[in-house]
Amino acid sequence: MSEDGVFEPTALDRSSKFYVAGHRGLVGSAIWRNLETEGFTNLVGKTSSELDLKDRDAVFAFFAESKPRYVVLAAAKVGGILANNTYPVDFLSDNLRIQVNVLDAAREHGVERLLFLGSSCIYPKFAEQPIREDSLLTGHLEPTNDAYAIAKIAGIMQIQAIRRQYGLPWISAMPTNLYGPGDNFSPTGSHVLPALIRRYDEAAKSGTQVVTNWGTGSPRREFLHVDDMASACLHLLENYDGPSQVNVGTGSDVTIRELASMVASAVGYTGEIAWDTTKPDGTPRKLLDVSKLADAGWSASIGLEEGIRRTVEWFRENSLSVRS
Repeated sequence: MSEDGVFEPTALDRSSKFYVAGHRGLVGSAIWRNLETEGFTNLVGKTSSELDLKDRDAVFAFFAESKPRYVVLAAAKVGGILANNTYPVDFLSDNLRIQVNVLDAAREHGVERLLFLGSSCIYPKFAEQPIREDSLLTGHLEPTNDAYAIAKIAGIMQIQAIRRQYGLPWISAMPTNLYGPGDNFSPTGSHVLPALIRRYDEAAKSGTQVVTNWGTGSPRREFLHVDDMASACLHLLENYDGPSQVNVGTGSDVTIRELASMVASAVGYTGEIAWDTTKPDGTPRKLLDVSKLADAGWSASIGLEEGIRRTVEWFRENSLSVRS
């Protein structure tokens, strides 16, 4: 703390214990890689089989024993439109328990600096574009993933409450749609970009003449490579402090039709691209205002076409072991 009692962010101690919750997931694994690259030497991670974050007693015991100085909470139950729409209770209950357990244990055991990761789905379905941080709680959520969104909003509220009640300099970051190495490529449980990569890669290999995608293809989406997200997380921990969540994105978007064309090109698919308009589109547009992040001194560096190409290469190299 400074002399006037205001926290001033600074470089984190590379030798201090740093717990990455969810270190095997898409975001957590990228954060782990980035921290290693940045010279952190005391990283801690536990798989879900080693530590069930829904088990409150187990979480408190872990924090009592490990006593991390820094934490990134990247652990969550995640999925695409179909999964969120089919299992809303799971997405609400599991994520609430994970968040409350980790945040309560971290507070009790003296975690100095913590970053909570949410999702851009916290914002109203028809929020003014690009979406500013102060759009939170100003309108109705997208109904296909409202249960997951409510859980993430609760996490933001808990961070803000901890700041008010205990004065801890904890922060929240809300990434846009993420993709990259370690993603879930399941045909039914994945998000749009990895689902498209798998679908078009299989079509290219089998010689399929027509690939049909859900919806009209008209919704616009913003995509951020997960390695950029990991870079932004560390930058925020070392350069930002404030009660408001910070949007993390690129500041630009594409239509799903454009995205499908990019993926088809990246995998070498030359057949027809069709659209099943009886299936839901989801939110019509979701572009984040990243002014706060830019003011903190960070911007994305991996372009979408380059990022898709890298992800296709990773998917093909790891096709036998990817989450599916």
